[in-house]
Amino acid sequence: MIAEGYDLEYAKTITTYLALIVSRCSDYASNTVRWLSQVENPSNTFARQAIPMSWDYFELNLLSTILQGTFKSMLSQIERSILGAVNTSSPPAIISQSSATSLPYPNDFFDAVFTDPPYYDNVPYSYLSDFFYVWLKRALRDLYPELFSTPLTPNTNEAIAELSLLRGMNKPRAAAALKSIKTKEQFESLLRRSFQEIHRILKPNGIAIIVYAHKSTEGWETLINSLLDSGLIVTASWPLNTERRARLRANKSAAIASSVYIVVRKRERRTTAFYNEVKEELKKHLNRKLAHLWTEQNEPLAPDVKKLLGTKGDEIDLFSGADFFIAAVGSAIEVFGKYEKVIDYEGRTIRADTLLEDAQEIITDYAVKQILHNGFGGEITGLTRFYVLWRWNYRETKVPFDDARKLAQSCGIDLTQQWGKAGFIQKESQFVRVLGPQTREAESMSGSKELIDVLHLVCILWGIGKRDEMIAVLDESGFGSVETFYRVAQAISETLPNESKEKKLLEGFLAGKERLKRDMKQQSGQADLSDWAS
Repeated sequence: MIAEGYDLEYAKTITTYLALIVSRCSDYASNTVRWLSQVENPSNTFARQAIPMSWDYFELNLLSTILQGTFKSMLSQIERSILGAVNTSSPPAIISQSSATSLPYPNDFFDAVFTDPPYYDNVPYSYLSDFFYVWLKRALRDLYPELFSTPLTPNTNEAIAELSLLRGMNKPRAAAALKSIKTKEQFESLLRRSFQEIHRILKPNGIAIIVYAHKSTEGWETLINSLLDSGLIVTASWPLNTERRARLRANKSAAIASSVYIVVRKRERRTTAFYNEVKEELKKHLNRKLAHLWTEQNEPLAPDVKKLLGTKGDEIDLFSGADFFIAAVGSAIEVFGKYEKVIDYEGRTIRADTLLEDAQEIITDYAVKQILHNGFGGEITGLTRFYVLWRWNYRETKVPFDDARKLAQSCGIDLTQQWGKAGFIQKESQFVRVLGPQTREAESMSGSKELIDVLHLVCILWGIGKRDEMIAVLDESGFGSVETFYRVAQAISETLPNESKEKKLLEGFLAGKERLKRDMKQQSGQADLSDWAS
């Protein structure tokens, strides 16, 4: 192009676009690509944020004109992206590469900042980037030597937590042995410095939006502590659905579907506050926000929204389970972040771990009452509260021990005292699983007075058709005439997917509950004419 008289920058731009097409093609040209017979097209390498195992692969002819992933199809994608950028940005955007911890802008420069920082240990970004980097380097290193000077993606100062990604290793020993491994403390430090840079470049009263999503409280602790140390004040937070429910990551997992958009401003913060007062403020604020979120998730959907979401029903759970907890955590920061420092009466500084513990207790109390339809929340034991919340939050998936421990703690139980007792809590390596009735032995629950044990035993007996034994268990335990027992059973059933074996057992038992109640009254001689009439 240069030899034919084209402008140097124009030739560089066209070459860059062509290289991007090749980069896109590489996603469809690895030996982990499978043939999708249902659509008669190849899959791409990254169906999720990892390289999957593949027993066989499809080799794509990149010069084909009919399949996706070819040069022709990727050309159309790049063209569409360029046209979209041209039509939505006028004047054109200025793009530069720099570190978020040291931005090349003066103080008080921007009216607004929008950032989507790394989500703790969710994604090993640089490793995934290496897949594309090696091909882009071959095509563009002469044009952009400053971007392609290293063999692989530069990741020394990458803001992620790698230590928690290690499986089956002692974490303190790994941190000592692998000097380059990125720890939680390093992630928090880099995130704090990045937020401090945002504070520096924002104009007074300027606004910034920070997008964050992480299932674990550990991930949220790092974000909250970093924000508290940055000088930015959280003024609002809102959850938005940002993930497809049917995506691979969400199948049979407790993956969250929403991200929290945290609104912060550069303002003067209030001085030191005592945590007892802040905690009361937190409780009032959270209950208002939780009520709003709960109402919002049950709002009837407009016809155009139903069409967009592909649902035929009148309602959809927008923020339930893990999403509801995450949305509420964002609200807790609004109260805490108003103060430069929060201390207890002994002068100790309160940090994110304490805030999250108290916030989770408020959230679990509210959620249990709502799951049980505004009633009986105070009439059930901590173990029953834990079970109900687990099914609502995680359904039937296993969860990392620390997240399970914190949920148990908010229900007033010590998780380590529960497994190994033939109960419904089971530890599997570093994970915890909550068992349903279909995976428990009836003998282990015989004589138990715990509501969940009785419910599981009744479900097992219903499943094998032992009606008389069901009535005996309900009568001896005293739960047969207690409305809370049936309310808990109904609430658990509502949280589970249709294909769940536990749900089918619960629905079968609940379908005949009125007749069961009559039979129990008849056996005890308490039946009257109104029972038979009903």
